[in-house]
Amino acid sequence: MIRFVDVSHRYRSGFDALNHISLNIKRGEGVFLTGHSGAGKSTVLELIAKMKTPSKGDVFVNNVNLSEIKSSQLPYFRRQIGLIFQDAKLIQDATVFENIAIPLKIIGTPADELRRRVRASLDKVGLLGKETALPNHLSIGEQQRVSIARAIITRPPLLLADEPTGNLDPYLSKEIMQLFQELNGLGMTVIVATHDINLAKLFPFRTITLRHGQIRQDSAEKEVA
Repeated sequence: MIRFVDVSHRYRSGFDALNHISLNIKRGEGVFLTGHSGAGKSTVLELIAKMKTPSKGDVFVNNVNLSEIKSSQLPYFRRQIGLIFQDAKLIQDATVFENIAIPLKIIGTPADELRRRVRASLDKVGLLGKETALPNHLSIGEQQRVSIARAIITRPPLLLADEPTGNLDPYLSKEIMQLFQELNGLGMTVIVATHDINLAKLFPFRTITLRHGQIRQDSAEKEVA
């Protein structure tokens, strides 16, 4: 589903975020990207979502070279991807229902189907009954669950999460990771960037460790020198 071919990415400052990495992730895999701050985890996710363009090499998603996607095609491409960040990025003066419904409104989903799918997403993350609540009336963990419900509302085949438990305590972090595991069990490809190696060890996902922009270890293969 995802393939990196000799990919490098250099920021304008001259910092090399990624150095000649090659990587294959199959459809339906669950993957943790681990490593120190600045190791390149977020850059990998941003390249997959075409939020950034590699300085060298090619990134393929569903056998499509992302360098060939035109700007006019980006909205359609990104509908295939659910994005989750450390900050839930909710609209504070919109209700839980309104926040989750945003992706469906963008694509013109009929009102009845929209309501049904929002409720189904809320049920999936354990927040039925919170439809009319405002984000600041929710706990941090609940806000992150709302962001997950919003990310999966369009039923994307690919879910990318960048440090989704960074603001959560260990108990809530484990709950969120269990939710990702459930989504992966339903066939969704899930890629989670996290610095919490101990948390990652609790789940049967493939673990890819980055160090200074290079892959140093991949649990699907032998350790990279």
